[in-house]
Amino acid sequence: MVKNKVQDSEAYLAKKAFFDKVLTIYGRNAVLEALEDEAVSIHKLHLSNSNKEAQVLKTIKQLAQKRAIEVAYHDKQSLSRISKNAKQDQGVALDIVLEHFGDEEDFRNRHQHYRIIALDGITNPQNLGMIIRSCAAGNVDAILLPTKGAAQISPLVIKASAGTLFKMPIVKTSNLAKTLTLFREEGAAIYALSSHAKHSYKEQNYSKKTIFVLGNESKGVSREVASLCNASIAIPMRRGVESLNVAVTASLLAFL
Repeated sequence: MVKNKVQDSEAYLAKKAFFDKVLTIYGRNAVLEALEDEAVSIHKLHLSNSNKEAQVLKTIKQLAQKRAIEVAYHDKQSLSRISKNAKQDQGVALDIVLEHFGDEEDFRNRHQHYRIIALDGITNPQNLGMIIRSCAAGNVDAILLPTKGAAQISPLVIKASAGTLFKMPIVKTSNLAKTLTLFREEGAAIYALSSHAKHSYKEQNYSKKTIFVLGNESKGVSREVASLCNASIAIPMRRGVESLNVAVTASLLAFL
């Protein structure tokens, strides 16, 4: 009996770990583009049984069949619960497996050295997509992304990332302050980007465990998160320019 409970627990954890990596996108064009990209790992295609015949739907079905992807049919209401956007799903949703998604505990267990960009209240999906793209191209090991109070992965984010979302490790957290505290306890140095900081980001000697925190587009880094940082740093600017777009800031840090 004990053995069965252990096996059930392990099976549950394995299933949970898998579905934590699953992202559901919606909309006919977004789903079509994902199906056409062989590098994208796909779990299941969802279609509304009330869809009227259209060439794009025919192509979607053909691609799913070609790639041996499971197709599930739903009534309109059920599909809206899956897509979570009844007004824009166009009767189509797709479960994508993001192989590089994970949690902070798993990341910390697998990395002795790292450079992370943490996002504190980034709300613009296009900014998030561009940040992901810059981090994927540069010297960043992961993006720390809160699951609440911030932009989440969506078709717009995927488009803005130009497909790099599927290559960039993203660590999800339900409590950014708590997660940063755990990283700090294991020796990570945390730096908040602020236009009011006195020290340039180029003047620091960064350790082998470094986290840069980028704040909300208008409010900056929250007080709670700022209190956990070792220091605030700024990007020096000329000609009276006060600040840069957060995605541009991420680009500079990614190639530091």
